[in-house]
Amino acid sequence: MFKEVESLGINYGQVANNLPPPEKVLQLLHALKITKARIYDTNPQVLTTFANTNVELIVTVENQMLATLCDQQQALQWVTSHIRPYFPATNITGIAVGNEIFTDENMSLMTYLVPAMVSIHTALVKTGLSQYIQVSSPNSLAVLANSYPPSAGSFRTDLNEIMQQFLQFLATTKSPFWINAYPYFAYKDNPNKISLDYVLFNSNEGMIDPYTKLHYDNMLYAQVDAALFAIARMGFNGLEVKISETGWPSKGDTNEIGATLQNAAIYNRNILRRQLLNEGTPLRPNVRLDIYLFALFNEDMKPGPTSERNYGLFQPDGTMAYNVGLLSTTSSNTEPASASISLASSAPPMVRKTYYFKFIYSPTNMSSGGMVEIPPSLIRGLSCLNH
Repeated sequence: MFKEVESLGINYGQVANNLPPPEKVLQLLHALKITKARIYDTNPQVLTTFANTNVELIVTVENQMLATLCDQQQALQWVTSHIRPYFPATNITGIAVGNEIFTDENMSLMTYLVPAMVSIHTALVKTGLSQYIQVSSPNSLAVLANSYPPSAGSFRTDLNEIMQQFLQFLATTKSPFWINAYPYFAYKDNPNKISLDYVLFNSNEGMIDPYTKLHYDNMLYAQVDAALFAIARMGFNGLEVKISETGWPSKGDTNEIGATLQNAAIYNRNILRRQLLNEGTPLRPNVRLDIYLFALFNEDMKPGPTSERNYGLFQPDGTMAYNVGLLSTTSSNTEPASASISLASSAPPMVRKTYYFKFIYSPTNMSSGGMVEIPPSLIRGLSCLNH
């Protein structure tokens, strides 16, 4: 089965000196049947190459640009030069204003975030693009003070004022709350208490939220619902949460427990398996969860531990970084999922063999940050979302 998954996207990072040109990347995306991608800038070569294709693209305003784009005239100039010349030929559907601003080491960026988002949205309105392009900003899960159980989800108190402004903007413009969610980090930091099967979406007992009585069989869905509860506590029940990044490293340093080829393959194939079902989280089972995998390629120039350079599904030469399913010519150590995606003979030169993709998630025992009783009305409001 070679099936397009509407809710699945891929992060196309370019912090490397050996990546294929955008033309080859586009061929690879077509072979994978992936029609959603996110880039971390507004690279003109990428925007031009992706024109007149079926790929929906989210572009990014670099963190260092936020202060400048608080000025509405500067924002209008940015949209006029970075977005307008490419749209609608290039199907730009979103602008990510910065990345993980609330947890960035440069705390001054927080004060620029919402004004920059407002200025960019205003510029989109003036250029007639606001109905086509959403404006948001991806957040690290570190914005949450509590995430376990999911119904106790709440934001850090030091972010209350600016988070209120941020959520108000999203609600007004009907834009999603994006989170970068990595169950891998929770497992790496506490492997003795967190079930590997829970974080990998493998079969496991899971956990039951003591207040909502909802059952979670994987950590990623629990993290999303914790964010939903945190948002609801701020008074914004109707916002949609989407995953702007999630992934698993295929290699790491000796102290990076769990960063292996096998775990990366299992996590990513199980994610895809869940995406093929178009399912939502336990709190919003009928709202399809959009997920952008991180990442398309291993990026050799990323700083930090070894894992940072090994999140890619592919090596820069287009070969698989690891077998996410089963190569048609070889055996695999992991069983393929019943729902698979095959990259078969129609693949371009970068993908010669037949691969099978399968993805799945699972839950975890994150340290309790204090349990909070949730009124039934709040749970009902969250579950109903505007779908």
